[in-house]
Amino acid sequence: MVHPADAARVGVVDGAFARVSSEAGTLVVTVEVTDEMLTGVVSLPHGWGHDKEGARLSVAREHAGVNNNLLAPGDFVDTLSGNAAVNGIPVEVVPA
Repeated sequence: MVHPADAARVGVVDGAFARVSSEAGTLVVTVEVTDEMLTGVVSLPHGWGHDKEGARLSVAREHAGVNNNLLAPGDFVDTLSGNAAVNGIPVEVVPA
């Protein structure tokens, strides 16, 4: 999900594919343009990526989603707790 102003700035459109990249990885996802997002922020609902070879969960495989953990750098941690941070990850969004 991306705010309309950000979508226009980076050239992505509702329903099309975008490439979301961090220093750790890249995912290709469907864009949802919505004014429910703040400018400068994107939201990627978590999926588990059950589309990988060998996945035996038939329902999950049919609705795999993307595994947004692939965007999380291994050294990206919450300063106070030292736990892995899995949100607030800096990303770049471009048309796919």
